[in-house]
Amino acid sequence: MLYIVKHAWALLLGIFLLLLGNGVQGTLLGIRGAAEGFSTTALSIIMSAYFIGFLGGSRLTPHLIRRVGHVRVFAALASFISAALILFAALPDQISWFLLRIIVGFCYSGVYVVSESWLNDSASNETRGQSLSVYMIVQMLGIIVAQGLLSVVDTSGYTLFVIISVAVSLSFAPILLSVSPAPVFHTTKPMTLKQLYHASPLGVVGSFLLGGVFGAMFGMAAVFGSAVGMSTGEIALFAASIYLGGMLLQYPIGWLSDRMDRRLLIVGASLIGAIACFGVLPFADQPNARLLAGFVVGGVSTPLYSLYLAYTNDFLESDDMAAASGGLIFLNGIGAIGGPLIVGWLMSTFTPNGFFIFIGGMLGLMAGYALYRMSQRAAPSIGDTTAYTPVHPIVSPIAVEVAQEIAIEAAQEDEEDTA
Repeated sequence: MLYIVKHAWALLLGIFLLLLGNGVQGTLLGIRGAAEGFSTTALSIIMSAYFIGFLGGSRLTPHLIRRVGHVRVFAALASFISAALILFAALPDQISWFLLRIIVGFCYSGVYVVSESWLNDSASNETRGQSLSVYMIVQMLGIIVAQGLLSVVDTSGYTLFVIISVAVSLSFAPILLSVSPAPVFHTTKPMTLKQLYHASPLGVVGSFLLGGVFGAMFGMAAVFGSAVGMSTGEIALFAASIYLGGMLLQYPIGWLSDRMDRRLLIVGASLIGAIACFGVLPFADQPNARLLAGFVVGGVSTPLYSLYLAYTNDFLESDDMAAASGGLIFLNGIGAIGGPLIVGWLMSTFTPNGFFIFIGGMLGLMAGYALYRMSQRAAPSIGDTTAYTPVHPIVSPIAVEVAQEIAIEAAQEDEEDTA
């Protein structure tokens, strides 16, 4: 791992600064929107806009790269991000923020595609898995540090928007001045959703429901915090607890995934998250209870993304694994768009605790559907399952395809060992 950091530190530094900017803006807009008097419904639409842009960017950026190349696409999209972050402060109205969130989501998706392509191209077959792990850690650290920045810098005025705009602008330098040449770009044509569903109904339904959970957690945590009267520091700490849980529990759950029926693990993780959501409701006014619930929900939800990917792979041939990732990403993105909208409606119509009620409900549905699927098909033997490769939901299709390549290589090695 130290080898990866030594040889790709410039690229990783750029990624860290990008995630610092993204982590701040996601939470800051929830805080500032409430201060500007935006309704919960309006904020939910604004937060959903990011996922609209992100899904669009993941599908259109490859065409841009083929036309003008990695360097120009990265420079252009990152410049748009930097400008948009300033405009949030200059144009504090709902329509402007909605449009800017679409732009930011689109551009972040694009820069992730480029940076992940570079990182993958700079790694060898032997170091690809370690590169992906380091990348995931740097991503989560960037977002967690961003929450700390929110707690020490005044969220009113322009200051914080300027800081994150500068951070994104500085991220250009280590990436664009890297000695590594631009990689050859290629993407895999995805399977149809019908083919994917026939291969793994649980993977399809679970990825869609999980997208709603991610959209709610990452889009509405700050809105929830403002609605229940948390201070800025408390909101930042609450958001950080979600990301910290996702980072720390990813690998223990991944270890279990390779040693037991993955459907049972999906049921267990989903139920733990649902219990945390509904269990915190009587204590929702207690900061420590909210932090614990956020940590648990983030901790079990983030690994579910990789679990569904690995479980789907268990029913595919090696040649189809990379193709399947496109469909799962699309379904997850559609779910993420709807998550903030439903949470916003629940919070404004009933109670701010609609945030936890929605997430708990989605996790409960995932557990119930996994139990149903366990009655419909036998589990593959542990020795025949593919490797679990940690992937966070905030990555682009490139990182997911890299994870699939790692799983494919592991499956092929297993086939050679048993031949």
